[in-house]
Amino acid sequence: MRQLLCGTINVLKTRVFKISLLLLAPVLSGALLVLAFPRYDLGWLAWFGLLPLFFALYGKRPLFGFFLAFLCGISFFSGIFYWTLQVSSYTFLHQVILIVYLGSYFGFFGLAFSFLTKGLNLTNVFLIAPFLWVSLEFIRSNMGFMAHPWPLLGHSQVPYLQVIQIASFSGAYGVSFLIVIINSAVAGLILPLFHRTTASVRQPLKTSLERGAFALAGTASFFLMVSLAYGVATVSQPIRGNSVKVSVIQGNIEQSKKWNPAYLKFIMRTYTDLSQEVSKNRPTLIIWPEAATPLMITKAPKLHEEVKRMAETSGSYLLLGSSSHEKFKKGEEAEFYNSAFLISPEDKGMDQRYDKIRLLPFGEYVPLKKIIPWHWINVPNIGNYTPGKEFTVFEGPGFRFSVNICWETVFPDMVRQFVKNGAQFVVNITNEAWFGKTAAPYHFLSSNVFRAVENRIYLVRCANTGVSCFIDPYGRIVDRVKDASGQDIFVRGVLTETIIPMDSKTFYTRYGDWLAWLCIGCSVLFLIIGLSKPKSNLFSIS
Repeated sequence: MRQLLCGTINVLKTRVFKISLLLLAPVLSGALLVLAFPRYDLGWLAWFGLLPLFFALYGKRPLFGFFLAFLCGISFFSGIFYWTLQVSSYTFLHQVILIVYLGSYFGFFGLAFSFLTKGLNLTNVFLIAPFLWVSLEFIRSNMGFMAHPWPLLGHSQVPYLQVIQIASFSGAYGVSFLIVIINSAVAGLILPLFHRTTASVRQPLKTSLERGAFALAGTASFFLMVSLAYGVATVSQPIRGNSVKVSVIQGNIEQSKKWNPAYLKFIMRTYTDLSQEVSKNRPTLIIWPEAATPLMITKAPKLHEEVKRMAETSGSYLLLGSSSHEKFKKGEEAEFYNSAFLISPEDKGMDQRYDKIRLLPFGEYVPLKKIIPWHWINVPNIGNYTPGKEFTVFEGPGFRFSVNICWETVFPDMVRQFVKNGAQFVVNITNEAWFGKTAAPYHFLSSNVFRAVENRIYLVRCANTGVSCFIDPYGRIVDRVKDASGQDIFVRGVLTETIIPMDSKTFYTRYGDWLAWLCIGCSVLFLIIGLSKPKSNLFSIS
């Protein structure tokens, strides 16, 4: 009896130990992926960061696979989006909802992956993994008001210029695909080693697994070598064309002061003084950040005149962010916009205007507020803006450009549409003072880098508190506003650079997210094939 009891305890200990390792594996993958992103910037970790998750998922039942991958997602997004708690009126409950929602996309990857492992062999499943991953990244990026296109796995590779150049062909999804297939190939090579110790696996099957794993590794290596060769050849090419001198102003206005009329003179003096300083460099275009003026210039004639005089005095075009309003019919309530204005230095030059199209949910509007009772979870009604409708292209002296405001830059199709409409470079004006001294500005900066590479254009970033910088068509950060110690956020400063307006129309600019749609089609096909296989118990662990 005693021996039986001891044996049972030993079995339970072994079982608990194995389950503990199994649960730790996806958490480890999530942690490795977090370290691949800013501000750690250990992008090389992404190339094997999914291995613990893959090892945990292989051979598991679908619902348990969902749970394991969901743990990975919770770990990852908790480490990435810690900075959202810096936003006023944003509570821990809201954070939990966000992390659970985003983590579920990882969970669905685990569900599909585990489901397919029961009907397909090891090599085929790992070959399918990048298609599933990219499909879910794309769906996450385009889910209406719940769309959250950052961070994509490919964004972790911003430090490696040669790797990200394929984005001009495939978008950021192509880089994500490449990372996942490399992880898959390594996992495919390692897992058959465990089969060697399994007596129940017949020799022909072991040989087949090994051959398939080497074939997958060869395919992944080929993709990687072609991508790197393309990247090396691309970044070695010079950038030619007529240049234009552009200056950015980083005012570093505290969030608590931005909308307070009591600080109107202080804010305008700050931007005016910095603009006068930078005008000595005789730039063609001076840029102020999003919502630079504490009052709407469309409702404050004196403020508008002051801004106009600034442009005339400097002799430069002035681009600035300001809220605006517009009445469509007499007696109706005005509609408010988050806008960008291009002020001409000419006496009778007409203002050009862009109204932000992609508004920030729960920051600039409350989605479906007549249908969903958001007050149940204390969602604040922070803003009540109206989305713009036109992808405006501003006209300057000898160049054309467009503006995206704040988080519009994380949506690749937004910038792509501006370039298709004729923009030769893009300006991102933003205010990220909400997030404090966190990694948030660097996550947005990573998206900016990909927008430049995808469309082969210069991208100018002007942020209230940073990071304000110039990005060339290859994704190189040419320079950024920083202080003497190298600090680039929550510092005040100016920067002038020469950029080249580009008429480039890349494959991605012309055809968009073709790779993501291809991955979705292939994933659906794979799942249909999986459904045709014998059904398995969804609720078992293995």
